[in-house]
Amino acid sequence: MTVKNEPVFRGKIIDVSVETTTLPNGQIMELEIVRHPGGAAVVAIDNQQRVCLLRQFRVVVNDWLWELPAGKIDNKEPPLQTAQRELQEEAGVTAIDWLELGKEISSPGIFTEQVYLYLARKLKLGPANTEQHEVLEVHWLEFNEVISMVYDGRIQDAKTIIGLVQAKQMLDTGR
Repeated sequence: MTVKNEPVFRGKIIDVSVETTTLPNGQIMELEIVRHPGGAAVVAIDNQQRVCLLRQFRVVVNDWLWELPAGKIDNKEPPLQTAQRELQEEAGVTAIDWLELGKEISSPGIFTEQVYLYLARKLKLGPANTEQHEVLEVHWLEFNEVISMVYDGRIQDAKTIIGLVQAKQMLDTGR
């Protein structure tokens, strides 16, 4: 139960506040919370068992990262709509078959962001429509190679790792 909430910063994407809350054990704790609207990410697999991965430059780490097509939930849209929009915008891909893979919670000690994960199949390729601030390359890589990239550390992005592992589990077990 939140006892006190002091806003510290309101930005274009996030809000930051200092909250005083009572924990389930009765202890009172003050913590900084970063509120984020959440996002969605897509494991898009074509009929040749290739996965769409983006090699995207990320200013925060000053490096290129391998990532799934993903983005922020805009205007409280449903997460599936976010996934569909981001797959089309970033990779120029639409899909007929969509399955939920669950969600990942980025950093629950401080950050409210939850990323909803989807598997997309029966794909149709078209033109991408990336935003000016997105510096990325679209790659289609063999699914088993991408899984190897998870295990050998070439893929470091958490949502991408979780999405790929969840997709592999679903495809292997048919769950």
